[in-house]
Amino acid sequence: MRQFLKQTFASLIGSLFSLIIFLGLGTTGLLLLIIAVASRDTGPQVQDKSVLVFDLSVNITDNDPVSTTSEALTEAISGEEANSITLRAVLDTLEAARQDDRIQALYLDGSRSIAGSNTGWATLTEVRSALEDFRAADKPIIFYDLILGEKEYYLGSVTDEIVLNPMGAMEFNGFASEQIFFKGALEKLGIGVQIVRVGKYKSAVEPFILQQLSPESREQIQQLINDVWGEMLAKVGKSRQMNPQQLQAIADSQGVLMAKDARQQGLVDKVAYFDEVVAELKKLTGNSKEDKSFRQISLNTYAKVVSKDSKQRSSENKIALVYAEGEIVNGQGSVQQVGGERFAKQIRQLRLDKDVKAVVLRVNSPGGSATASEVIQREVRLTRKQKPVIVSMGNVAASGGYWISTYSDRIFAQPNTVTGSIGVFGLLPNLQELANENGITWDIVKTGRLADISSINRPKTEQELEIYQKMVNQTYNQFLDKVAESRKLPKPKVAEIAQGRVWSGIDAKQLGLVDEIGGLDDAIAYAAKQAKLENDWEVQEYPEVRSLEERIVESLTGQTSFGKDQLPESLSREFQKLQEDLAILKAMNDPRSVYARLPFNWRLD
Repeated sequence: MRQFLKQTFASLIGSLFSLIIFLGLGTTGLLLLIIAVASRDTGPQVQDKSVLVFDLSVNITDNDPVSTTSEALTEAISGEEANSITLRAVLDTLEAARQDDRIQALYLDGSRSIAGSNTGWATLTEVRSALEDFRAADKPIIFYDLILGEKEYYLGSVTDEIVLNPMGAMEFNGFASEQIFFKGALEKLGIGVQIVRVGKYKSAVEPFILQQLSPESREQIQQLINDVWGEMLAKVGKSRQMNPQQLQAIADSQGVLMAKDARQQGLVDKVAYFDEVVAELKKLTGNSKEDKSFRQISLNTYAKVVSKDSKQRSSENKIALVYAEGEIVNGQGSVQQVGGERFAKQIRQLRLDKDVKAVVLRVNSPGGSATASEVIQREVRLTRKQKPVIVSMGNVAASGGYWISTYSDRIFAQPNTVTGSIGVFGLLPNLQELANENGITWDIVKTGRLADISSINRPKTEQELEIYQKMVNQTYNQFLDKVAESRKLPKPKVAEIAQGRVWSGIDAKQLGLVDEIGGLDDAIAYAAKQAKLENDWEVQEYPEVRSLEERIVESLTGQTSFGKDQLPESLSREFQKLQEDLAILKAMNDPRSVYARLPFNWRLD
């Protein structure tokens, strides 16, 4: 039924758009519709003695997830929100809850996270630190789960009480990294692949030319997962008062434990049903046994309260927090990519903005285009000459992600951040065999031997491979020079630790590739200190999150702002009626689609 309503809403809005245009209401009327639909009441309220509920199935991202306009419109009408929240919102919300006398406790709900979230390990490390701060304020944290995975346990191990359902189970068996190889399939399909690369650890091309891991690739992956697993054992062990050797023995001997066994091993505190957990939380909030549940507010809802309150605090001194999340590509890129041209322009604007006193570049990228990386890095270097530029590395800041970071004033990373991968490669496919087997052939006329060097209808000649290899070598040498200069390291040492190899944040710090182990808040605090702002500053995030109205305005008119006070009062009244009608439609959720209701909306004007 919900899906039917969402489709009905979308169809209705599409018809209304057409009607507005037909009636000559134009863009103003259209925008008013969006404002009317998207508007909400006065906002959520926080009751005294409430429990903050943190659903661990939520996906925690760096930047605010940007949906398409149609998706945003559906969300606005249906009231459903994407199951995601930004890291900074989580950190700010937990800190606000720590200081809020109305918040009695924190409840981590892992019962809906069976499929697991896409949240990365470095992000979880920052959230875990915030949970430790919350608990240090003498506010209890209770964690309940049904199928307990390692990500959830990494967070939940910091809590006062871990409760597992009697029919539940816990996975605790270590990490594995599995790589798929396409060489055999490509050969059967008749697709040829030639590669040019620098760096014996630059293994991104191996799936296309090998059928198993190379010794070098196996070495670097083993070291990386050892570091991440070791960091988990150390932190979990400290919280659970168990040494890493005990935890490793459990992982090697049992792997997956039923609830009772997990309790006997000391991995969880209690085996109980959900209703028993609810009864315990009722006691904390002062609810009676007859009450349906305990007094609560979700993390996402409380985040809106925090965000609303924080808008009252402002400063003329801005610290720009710029998110570089996703693949680095040439040009503008999509909302899930770091477009070289678009991102460089953003940094340039911040450099010229006198209100921006420092820039924090949050990098969560595996890299991509070397050209785009250099375009971005140039703007970073120019900006650093005028104001502090601090880098905070997220789950991954490798290759191009490291390229754009290396000239900053200081680099922060988490112990389990994947970084480094200072190397370059090129992948050159050809379809000659596949095409020939299916009766397709080519012929060509050209004015020079290399005129068709970019063709995919044949393999590259030795001369052409040498040209590509030369470009790769030159790019690699540029990369080495930049790292050596920016990090003040001898080039031979950089060449030794480069080779396309990835490192954990712990190893990267020891090697001099990063400066400090720390999270996003640490980087922001350092930026404020470097800019000598004391406590007179506020963070402004980029790219700025656009509302539904703004997105539609931009797509239709090219304008980026629209004031509600520009709307005629008569239209405001009409669209208020429309909003009321949509609310009635949304309420039609009978499972049989059968209603006993007034056949029209009764209204006297």
